Amino acid sequence: MSSSIRDDDGVSNPGGNATLDEVLQRSLAANPARRRLMLAGLGAAVVPFLSACGGGDDDPVAPPPAPAPPPPPPEALLGFTAIATSSDDDVKVPAGYVAAAFIPWGEPINDLAPSFKADAANSAAEQEQQVGDNHDGMAFFGFNTGGNAFGERSDEGLLVLNHEYINPEYFYAPGSDAANWLLPFSFEKARKAQAAHGVSVVHARRAADGAISHLKSSPYNRRIHGNTPMTIQGPAAGHALMQTAADPAGTEVLGTLNNCGNGRTPWGTYLTCEENFNGYFGWNGARTPSALESRYGLSANGAGYLWHTVDPRFDLNATPNEPNRHGWIVEIDPFAPASKPVKRTALGRFKHENAALTVAANGKVVVYMGDDERNEYLYKFVSDGSFDAANPTSAANRRLLETGTLYVAKFEAGATAGDKMGSGTWIPLVHGQNGLTEANGFMSQADVLIRARQAADRVGATMMDRPEWVAVNPKKPGEAFLTLTNNNRRGGTSSNNADGSTTAGSARPPVDEANPRANNVWGHIVRWMDGNGDASALSFSWDLFVLAGQPAVTDARAPSSNVNANNLFNSPDGLAFDSFGRLWIQTDGSYSNTGDYAAMGNNQMLVADPTSKEIRRFLVGPSGCEITGITWTPDRKTMFVNVQHPGEVGNHPRAPKNAGGSTLGDNDIARQPTLFSTWPTPNTRPRSATVVVRRTDGGVIGT
Repeated sequence: MSSSIRDDDGVSNPGGNATLDEVLQRSLAANPARRRLMLAGLGAAVVPFLSACGGGDDDPVAPPPAPAPPPPPPEALLGFTAIATSSDDDVKVPAGYVAAAFIPWGEPINDLAPSFKADAANSAAEQEQQVGDNHDGMAFFGFNTGGNAFGERSDEGLLVLNHEYINPEYFYAPGSDAANWLLPFSFEKARKAQAAHGVSVVHARRAADGAISHLKSSPYNRRIHGNTPMTIQGPAAGHALMQTAADPAGTEVLGTLNNCGNGRTPWGTYLTCEENFNGYFGWNGARTPSALESRYGLSANGAGYLWHTVDPRFDLNATPNEPNRHGWIVEIDPFAPASKPVKRTALGRFKHENAALTVAANGKVVVYMGDDERNEYLYKFVSDGSFDAANPTSAANRRLLETGTLYVAKFEAGATAGDKMGSGTWIPLVHGQNGLTEANGFMSQADVLIRARQAADRVGATMMDRPEWVAVNPKKPGEAFLTLTNNNRRGGTSSNNADGSTTAGSARPPVDEANPRANNVWGHIVRWMDGNGDASALSFSWDLFVLAGQPAVTDARAPSSNVNANNLFNSPDGLAFDSFGRLWIQTDGSYSNTGDYAAMGNNQMLVADPTSKEIRRFLVGPSGCEITGITWTPDRKTMFVNVQHPGEVGNHPRAPKNAGGSTLGDNDIARQPTLFSTWPTPNTRPRSATVVVRRTDGGVIGT
């Protein structure tokens, strides 16, 4: 760590909410028995800087010792001027920064792949050789000095990124049906969409002037998509619910789908997270869904992709177990292009947003995961084995996600009602414990993991306001943050049924300390400290870091005091720390710029000081987009940010209208794809892309 970076613990908290240290003190006051345990990890948070004093003697000839140079002044974490909101169709960054689009959807993955066709007429086979659609989570892996393996170079490395879904109105060339551009739908169209999902591995090189290029001749460039063969590993491998006619052993699966957030391991592999997999499945004919299918949101028509109408793999009446083979975390070795991705079932099956990995004080690998749906849960996995820091890429380290314990979070109130802080526990999801027994329908540990949502229902975990990304603070061991994007189903009286029979998204729980607003349209961020700073601990203290929203609101919906007219936002989603301890917040919410969302503009990215709670706006995206995915080169002089679904009309204030004043629908947009947005290429249909951000003076991002 650079000595110019300040010690965050020395910054005061001007906000109205308590600091996490105050949370801990309140927790200790309310639970004296925990004092000795908790205080053990708090005393070393601040270490004063001691400079050696120069000595001398009485010899008048000897020169006096040179005075020690003063320490460099502390560098502000938020060393940039905040920018204004915008509803324009471009990317905005602060003065002194530049932003350039990189590897948009359809970019050839290598120098042999076909070019993108502006009329969206590329075939499925061509799409398999092109960068996928709707970029999401990502990570940059620098090469080593030899340029052939994982290392810390910043000038050259592999950018690995997810592709979550497609926007059909832009993805397909319109068909012959005047009323519906998607029709006639075909197996070829389904295969093309499957090819645009998954992961891209891109060999990136930085020039002396800071510009990033795609080295298309590299053998590391790779597409992993919805039909790429993968291994199923861990406790659920081979279970009856994982078996199909095509894979009777239940150990091999085709593809990864709805790849949302991500994680990276200290041994140099990439974790991609399968989120809303249920939307690709449906059924032809009659079917009564099982409790398991209902709990995971499976329905007759899915999310309207129509794959089940032409591909039997996605028809539950033809292949009823196929959905159980999705909703996992997949591990990929980007430096081994011929390697087979592995679905790690020990980490549980649900709608994974991201996978925030850290190494606990005892060497255990801990992975925090949110289940991205209203009234779902926060999980963490703790490995059985310990990380060997001396041999980070060892074979033993690469097996650490094979076995361990999955936990789910229960948030308890604090000592004072309404203080939006408290304590909590991690409940193990282990067969035979906490009601996860055969009598309650859980026949094995594999069954618990396949039905992780239902297991969390049974043990009484806390239903959260759409838990999405988790980020671990690199400056404070054991501290982590979670975005709770929004929840318009909070404020009722019903909870998820303990027997796991609840239909996905149907519950309407009452407000609680950790989710304090009914009809939470703006979202918030919660933070917690595991045990005494040990990420593997089974207890934690928590508080609310920020309640998003409109600062003019003063009723029960009011945001926290660190939100003001200059940094207001809604629906925090993506979340990441850089190595300096800055917390980067990305949004995926309403861009209507009216009503509850007045003056918020397009989706954006902000930066927060986790100690002072100051928040500043750093980037605003183009029309109709989500800002998501973030990574840096190791020297932190290049930032990669993803712009997902630009041109998604929604309720944008500049949405194109017909002669009657109504917003144009997808059928009209599909036939006029440049009508609303042309980002990032003028006069071309909008395309998801990565944005490369750098300082014009070549300095460190954010300072």
